[in-house]
Amino acid sequence: MPYDGQLLARARAQLEKNRAENEAEHNRRVRVCYARIPELSRLDGEMRSQMRELLKLTIQHPADMAEQIEVLEKENLETQARRAELLTENGLPMDYLDDIYSCPKCRDSGNGPNGPCECLDRLYNRELTKELGVLLQTGDECFENFDLSLYPDNYDPVRRCVPRELAEIALISCRKFAENFPAVSSNLLLQGEPGLGKTYLSACVARVVAKKGCSVCYDTASSALVAFERQKFSRDPEEQEQASRRVERMLSCDLMILDDLGTEMITPMSTSALYTLINSRLVSGRKTIISTNCSDADLEKLYTPQICSRLAGEYLSLPFAGQDIRRLRRQ
Repeated sequence: MPYDGQLLARARAQLEKNRAENEAEHNRRVRVCYARIPELSRLDGEMRSQMRELLKLTIQHPADMAEQIEVLEKENLETQARRAELLTENGLPMDYLDDIYSCPKCRDSGNGPNGPCECLDRLYNRELTKELGVLLQTGDECFENFDLSLYPDNYDPVRRCVPRELAEIALISCRKFAENFPAVSSNLLLQGEPGLGKTYLSACVARVVAKKGCSVCYDTASSALVAFERQKFSRDPEEQEQASRRVERMLSCDLMILDDLGTEMITPMSTSALYTLINSRLVSGRKTIISTNCSDADLEKLYTPQICSRLAGEYLSLPFAGQDIRRLRRQ
């Protein structure tokens, strides 16, 4: 999977911290045991001497090398047995003085046989989740907690729909999208008035996708499109560099979640940036979820035919209806 460089660096830094803490704990155990059981220090010295002698034999290749190695192996086994006996006699496990690893598979190197070890993926995924903190605010964002009972189950003659049926379709579609990601064919366009659960369902998707180790980027439309503008026009080198990193991440992440489309200030620059974001991700085959309070008619008034064509042709529209859930919960 593609990695975000900054997040990967933070994951590797955490891996290094774990390694240093494990090494410090190992050294502490050795000091305490040597002070309490001095013979352990002597036995460990013997084993190091035996290893040096074995290395010497492999370099020199004497005529009786096999016999000498056999003797060394026997002595080493006897030393290990005595060492284990001393530890157990003092109420300690036999492996108490072995090197400590958070991940025995890679010995905290982060490298597996065919690429990054799964322990590094877990740390990377943790950093991904931290980055989604703005989206994952309550900690309960999961499909099981999406409450369909908050949506009316009677026919709405104004909107010509049953809100609960729409919500159920959206829930099923988003769950399927998340579970099958990244092997999904369509993008998602969540449409409806504020407070109907669009952002919540986006968060549910983000949580599942991030747990798979895929890179997820979340931003509001207004904030995201400002980053494109600053990347192009800012005279502050540091601000421009930060904006460039944000833009690159939005373009290259596995899943981009663009929230509140239509609330940004509509300018030629913002429209151009939106087209770049949508089209670039379509061309590269990367998936996007867009939520908006706008209807199809509203979108056609705000954006160019090129943008609307891509939204209509490449996104699965999931309409929402009902009452403001935030207000209902407060009541």
